[in-house]
Amino acid sequence: MTQFILRVLLIVALCTTSLLCQNQPPIPAPTTPLPPGSSPQAKASDVDSVEHLVAALYDVISGPAGTRDWNRFRSLFYPGAHLIPTRREQDGKITARMLSADEYIQRAQAIFEKEGFFERSVANRTEIWDHIAHVWSTYESRHAQSEKPFARGINSIQLFHDGARWWVVNVYWEAEDQTHALPKKYVK
Repeated sequence: MTQFILRVLLIVALCTTSLLCQNQPPIPAPTTPLPPGSSPQAKASDVDSVEHLVAALYDVISGPAGTRDWNRFRSLFYPGAHLIPTRREQDGKITARMLSADEYIQRAQAIFEKEGFFERSVANRTEIWDHIAHVWSTYESRHAQSEKPFARGINSIQLFHDGARWWVVNVYWEAEDQTHALPKKYVK
């Protein structure tokens, strides 16, 4: 009997909350601008369209062995944005790691200093509505532009337009592996 009463009370509470929230005005957007210095100044041509931002994202991490333009990289990301690599562990467990732009730089910098890394999109599916966009981007990675890809996968890129420019909010990716190849519909 006690469980029945608890369930009824829970249902009433959920219904009441739902009714109270239905007629509420939308939460206003924050009116304060981004804090000064929170992100380096972006090149206008990198952030004026979704296509340019995605191209800049691939371009800034690609190149022969050596230093990347990390300020350009940072300028593409909204403060608090994440880069989220996923992987399949040997036991089959899937994991995801949340990285800030600076944490990504810390992980990638030493590798990029020693070896070339060229990543490019081979197919993009883009959805845009108002100030949000999503790009489902199939990628290929190479150590040299003339080599065959050593990795392929999907970048799920979420973007935000603040009225003046586009920002990367998240880049969430998974590389294909021997047991999980990219479906043909995602490769041109």
